[in-house]
Amino acid sequence: MVNGSGTDGVVGRRRWPVAVGAALGGCTLVAASAVPAGAHGADRHDDGARYVALGDSYTSGPLIPTQVDANCLRSDRNYPSLVAARREVSTFRDVSCSGATTAEMWKAQGTNGPQLDALTRNTRLVTVQIGGNDVGFSSVIATCAQLGSADPTGNPCKTHYGSAGYDQLTLNVVQTAPKVDRVLRAVRARAPHARVLVVGYPDQLPDDGSGCFSASVPFAAKDFPYLRDSEKRLNLMLRLVAGWNHVEYVDTYTPTIGHDMCKSASERWIEPLRPSSPAAPAHPNARGEQAMADAVLRRLDRGHGRH
Repeated sequence: MVNGSGTDGVVGRRRWPVAVGAALGGCTLVAASAVPAGAHGADRHDDGARYVALGDSYTSGPLIPTQVDANCLRSDRNYPSLVAARREVSTFRDVSCSGATTAEMWKAQGTNGPQLDALTRNTRLVTVQIGGNDVGFSSVIATCAQLGSADPTGNPCKTHYGSAGYDQLTLNVVQTAPKVDRVLRAVRARAPHARVLVVGYPDQLPDDGSGCFSASVPFAAKDFPYLRDSEKRLNLMLRLVAGWNHVEYVDTYTPTIGHDMCKSASERWIEPLRPSSPAAPAHPNARGEQAMADAVLRRLDRGHGRH
């Protein structure tokens, strides 16, 4: 957990609203647990980039052609690059990196420095998509796939994460909230004049809770709604934390419903665990990145505001 330091104006603990925990269904447990557009990477300018993209692999676009940063598996067709090109921003830095958690906002990740270091007082637009790795979605997917293969008609994943008498994934989401809060306060401190957009995660599994058990999507039939709801809790948390920090939230879930990993190769925007398009397993393909870019652009076109 990143605990903040004297920089970025995030010293000490901030009292977290009980409403956030309550909305996520875990307040009692928490109380107890209490460059020109298209340029990348090292293309720095003395006055800083006007648009800076922060985030994890859903932002960076691993394995989507063309990869421009081998360390972070970053694509030049990810949604920040598409947004920068469409908006014709004067300078752009994409420091998103596969595997990033909120901690990588403050510390190096491989050959890439802390993501927050890309921000300056001259930054005017920031997109942030973070939290999924803090919740542990990669390990959750691996665990649930293994359990589902052994019990394809049951709900072994939900049983596994509820074995302690509470839902571990809900707790993970609630415990990630103050981490995202610290990130947003640090963004504000380093880029006080920027418009900040928190970008949610797209629809990974059928929104109606139906299943599609296969070698490519090996989740048990009754675990599909559980995993769907877990992602919705993550997105709800991001929306609430964005509102708490008076920044904007971009819903990428709603516009991607019907294009989850259960759909055919021609319809899906999220690849299954055995991808058929150039993309990482359980990640957006190029069409998914385009869909997220479209959602960000719609939010920007609506003008500054939280709603």
